[in-house]
Amino acid sequence: MVSLPFILTAGAEGDRSRRAARAVVLLALALAVVSALSLRVGASGVSPLAVLGDWLTGGEISTRDRVILLDIRLPRLLTGILVGAALAVSGAVLQGLFRNPLADPGIVGVSAGASLGAVMAIVLGGFLPATYASWAGMQMVPLAAFIGSWASTLILYRVATRAGRTSVATMLLAGIALGALSGAATGVMVYLADDTQLRDLTFWGMGSLAGASWTKLAAAAPVMIAGLAAAPWLARALNALALGEAAAMHLGIRVQRMKSLAILSVAASVGAAVAISGGIGFIGIVVPHLLRLAVGPDHRFLLPMSALLGAALLLLADMVSRVIVAPAELPIGIVTALAGGPVFLWILLRKRGLVDI
Repeated sequence: MVSLPFILTAGAEGDRSRRAARAVVLLALALAVVSALSLRVGASGVSPLAVLGDWLTGGEISTRDRVILLDIRLPRLLTGILVGAALAVSGAVLQGLFRNPLADPGIVGVSAGASLGAVMAIVLGGFLPATYASWAGMQMVPLAAFIGSWASTLILYRVATRAGRTSVATMLLAGIALGALSGAATGVMVYLADDTQLRDLTFWGMGSLAGASWTKLAAAAPVMIAGLAAAPWLARALNALALGEAAAMHLGIRVQRMKSLAILSVAASVGAAVAISGGIGFIGIVVPHLLRLAVGPDHRFLLPMSALLGAALLLLADMVSRVIVAPAELPIGIVTALAGGPVFLWILLRKRGLVDI
């Protein structure tokens, strides 16, 4: 997620670049600390060091503690890192593509399409024979969410592209329309759902990492990693696009190819993230905007820093969700909304000049 050349070449590019390079290092250290805490926090007092010591010395540690750490907390940690990074980087890419610091991954209808796919799997899975119902609940929901995100993206891209050129304005309006249609279809599914399914729909929509497992991570991680890996290739083009499409083309940027890559990478990343964690808001809009205020708009630094800060913040929110109502667990989407809502309001007020901090 952090490219070494970013750090090695930053010193020759002025104070802002050096500050951004230092920020990358500090965010990487912060993510490491938060990751260690995430493995330690929970109802069980098992420590990662205890498991490591058990491996090295053959000491005694209960099977229960080993399972909690390796089969529950570790996949949850890795899922949180990838989902947080994917949402934040997708937000930064879309904000650069739309040239609007308030753009969000949900703006292109990807999240709405993924949610519709998951809702359909939950509700329609109830009509399957009992033998297949449990399988549907475990496997079909993430798969359906991913398919829904890709279907929305393909429709959006088809509508917004004409004569080989993609209109960002048309894509924005089409995304709003697709979001409304997906919301209406989701409403129909909710109307058909029974009480148990309504509860599942409610908690899935709020977002959570509680269902993380090695199986789900193995399915979603390659997609999110591919989306994150594509982001650095967009940095120079997004910097040039800030000057306008005409100026970017004069600088040698293949604007249409850049738009296509940006849209597809966002669709893949957000679709996989929503499929594995449900609806988690505000990470994609707040993280890149705050970093842009702190270190500037250079996407060479903004994208890796968004990945690091997004991952760290989501892990922090996950830890809060686990301990604030222990032994129960608060949906992580509630935590991010409670924290992100005031920050988003502050961003809006600051843009209007109503606050000066």
